[in-house]
Amino acid sequence: MQTTITITELEAAINFWRQRSPSVGEELRLCKEASALANPYALLIYLHRQSINLNEMPEAAQQAWSAWKSSTTSQV
Repeated sequence: MQTTITITELEAAINFWRQRSPSVGEELRLCKEASALANPYALLIYLHRQSINLNEMPEAAQQAWSAWKSSTTSQV
């Protein structure tokens, strides 16, 4: 299964995880899900790309993405 994820969708997923589990500590550390998604998001910005394939992301980011996607489709 190859799923193309836009930078806008990645941003929405990061915001979902940030709302669900706000940053903590003086350094405002992101939760593990938002942190996992932040790396592919930063890569898209750095490379001036608008999308990434799910299979290009690390396993932790894929899991965070899938959990977010499942939560959004169950709300419909």
